[in-house]
Amino acid sequence: MPLLFLAIMPPVCAQESLPQGKWWNRPEIVRQLNLTPQQQTRLDNVFRRHADGLIDLRAEVQKRSIDLRSELDRQQLDREAIQQAAKRVGSARSDLFERELLLLVDMRAELTAEQWNRFRRVLNVREGAARRQEQRRNPR
Repeated sequence: MPLLFLAIMPPVCAQESLPQGKWWNRPEIVRQLNLTPQQQTRLDNVFRRHADGLIDLRAEVQKRSIDLRSELDRQQLDREAIQQAAKRVGSARSDLFERELLLLVDMRAELTAEQWNRFRRVLNVREGAARRQEQRRNPR
């Protein structure tokens, strides 16, 4: 059952821990990282270069997930068809993860080492807050 849950849940991706949207234009992040206008422009360019591909790959993950759900909803289960559909979901997620990771790498290249370290601290704080919030919602 856990594998089935993993197969149909939304993909966990490289970008998931990043702030939503164009974080490099948010005043608090610009201030925390001391981003220059030139860096913001370059980060915008990186984002634009990756945007179409990411949209397509996210759509592919959704399509393959729907295919898998359809196989699981059939009256007569076909183990082979389910396995093939699951492999297609995994492959689509892998492609998406790789593209998101390359986006992160390209964005990282626009930051200095000091800015990157500050940004990692910002992300760690966000992740810790999200974890605490989740624990409050779902106590064990």
